[in-house]
Amino acid sequence: MSFDVNSTRTLFDYPKYWAECLLPAPFLPMSRKEMDQLGWDSCDVILVTGDAYVDHPSFGMAVIGRVLESQGFRVGILSQPDWRDTKSFAALGEPNLYFGVTAGNMDSMINRYTADRRLRHDDAYTPDDIGGKRPDRAVTVYTQKCREAYPQVPVVIGGIEASLRRLAHYDYWSESVKRSVLMDSTADILLYGNAERAMVELTHRMASGVAIRDIRDLRGSAFLCKEIPKGWRQIDSTQVDQVGPTGKSKNPYNAPHPSNCDDAKKIRQQSQEASAQNEPKALSIIPDTQALKTDPSSTYIRMPSYDQVVEDPLLYAHADRIFHRETNPGNARPLVQSQGRNDIWVNPPPIPLETEELDWVFEQPYQRIPHPSYGEAKIPAYDMIRFSVNIMRGCFGGCTFCSITEHEGRIIQSRSEASILKEVENIRDMTPGFTGIISDLGGPTANMYRLNCKDKKVEETCRRPSCVYPTICVNLETDHRHTTQLYRKTRNLEGIKKVVVASGLRYDLAIRDPEYVRELVTHHVGGYLKIAPEHSEEGPLTKMMKPGMDSYYKFKKMFERFSKEAGKKQYLIPYFISAHPGSTNKDMMSLSLWLKQNNFRVDQVQNFYPSPMASATTMYFTGKNPLKPLKRNTEEAIFSAKSKEQRTLHKAFLRYHDPENWPMLRKALRRMDRADLIGSGDDCLVPGESRREKEVQRRESRKFKHKPKPRSSVNRRRRS
Repeated sequence: MSFDVNSTRTLFDYPKYWAECLLPAPFLPMSRKEMDQLGWDSCDVILVTGDAYVDHPSFGMAVIGRVLESQGFRVGILSQPDWRDTKSFAALGEPNLYFGVTAGNMDSMINRYTADRRLRHDDAYTPDDIGGKRPDRAVTVYTQKCREAYPQVPVVIGGIEASLRRLAHYDYWSESVKRSVLMDSTADILLYGNAERAMVELTHRMASGVAIRDIRDLRGSAFLCKEIPKGWRQIDSTQVDQVGPTGKSKNPYNAPHPSNCDDAKKIRQQSQEASAQNEPKALSIIPDTQALKTDPSSTYIRMPSYDQVVEDPLLYAHADRIFHRETNPGNARPLVQSQGRNDIWVNPPPIPLETEELDWVFEQPYQRIPHPSYGEAKIPAYDMIRFSVNIMRGCFGGCTFCSITEHEGRIIQSRSEASILKEVENIRDMTPGFTGIISDLGGPTANMYRLNCKDKKVEETCRRPSCVYPTICVNLETDHRHTTQLYRKTRNLEGIKKVVVASGLRYDLAIRDPEYVRELVTHHVGGYLKIAPEHSEEGPLTKMMKPGMDSYYKFKKMFERFSKEAGKKQYLIPYFISAHPGSTNKDMMSLSLWLKQNNFRVDQVQNFYPSPMASATTMYFTGKNPLKPLKRNTEEAIFSAKSKEQRTLHKAFLRYHDPENWPMLRKALRRMDRADLIGSGDDCLVPGESRREKEVQRRESRKFKHKPKPRSSVNRRRRS
């Protein structure tokens, strides 16, 4: 096992598997009848997904399926199989190599439940938007059903749901810390992130006869490990990020697998001595430079165990810090975490695809429409993206509430201009219903296309969780000329009437390039431009790792000036999150006042949703701030709105204009000693009670006042 950045094979380096002569298929088969029509007696790989099968590069299973097909493998798809019936998992027969399991483009729990844990009755990834076609924790359920159908066939899990559960993680739906999904699902291996490179390597090795249990050196993979491979040196996570001492009764760093490293022993000894003296000690970000100079190809980091992070919130926050420090493919080391009798071994992240490789992935023979078996049924997720083009991957924003960085990484992978223009032409020529309007030209963030680190060596050694927070890194390329040029060339293609940019915009980056903002505002805004300040107050913004409002005001000024110059009436639509960790009632009140002063009436409000392994989720669960050096019992806890009443109130502050929220807001404002904000003045947030409301309150008050008090049991006994 070794991880050399410079020795990675490209997707073009593999000799094609023998079935290349039978391919490609018009659609990847979903039934034995389709397999017969293709002349297949079996599938080499069967992909199981919780989404409808749409043969489009925005759908993960279509991408993986077409990539493996291009390598010469026969790939079938089981789309939304009935998880209550094992027979539905045998519909395509037994795969020759393995089952590949994913919940789909969305985490199944987020797909099925609202931020307030209410069951949804719709599903945008299902024909006719019908809910209930996938189970809770779909990766685990699907894997177990594959095992029941064919116990001897290996199972590979991946996608966003598996990716965000590769280590011990807080589970919002059960309000508990869960083990790695590898433990619950019993899968053989987990591939996280965009897994084309790992899937191709894994599949070719298995096809050549290598057992899946012997494949342990794939970047972007995780697996159960009963013993540490030979030749690897352990360093304790406390070497990288020391933790303040614990109480006298217990030292949580006595992990089940103690390190033989002398430095680690020294640090543990110091921690024990400090604990005996009961002296709080702050975490230092980089206490040991020697630990940082270790070779990633032969050194792994021992994380706090599952039992430790369950029992100790500080250790959970510490594990979060370590996890986010080890996300750069250029310097990340394997992470190892004890979970019962086994370890979970997580290899370093995959090497990002080069432009030529990414182009190749997007240029596979996608039909760009849903599988014919769905007939005239509408699939909302497809309708939303069928006229859009994904121009890049990854995000270096590092927003703590978002899981894009944890899944796709922070190194931007961009397609070539030629490949993007070719896809636009394919939409024009192939997609039914196209009227000449490209609905989006973007990605996770609209304006990060080809914005990379100026120095490759700096990029490979950097451990910053964000390239733009707290300030934009001096090594980051901020010139948007490539994006501006792409916009111009796209809208000048024959048959293209308009190109809209609908992806989220990083406006603190955009203001670095006024020419880009001018181009965007003049030609690519459809009347409204959505941006996401997320909050107005400094406290919550620092917990989100979002820029202050100065950047918003600068962008707003540019937006209005360029709209006026273009002779267009256009509007900025800001997005905000309610109930985010670190946001108090006072912060939400201030945001509400800001909205009113700026004449914003928010219709849709997103309550904070604690997704697995996000840093904001760590804040929500532990009350600790993993963005800063941690201390034991000496730092102020981060407030999080957790109760239904608190979360509803925070949501109500954002919808201050809704009469249904006024009683709740009045009550809260009086409790906060801010009754001055109740009334009809311009400075007031909500109006006072109407005559009818006051009369109802008086009646209820009288009822309560004159209600006879129940006699005590003592008085009743005396009377008897």
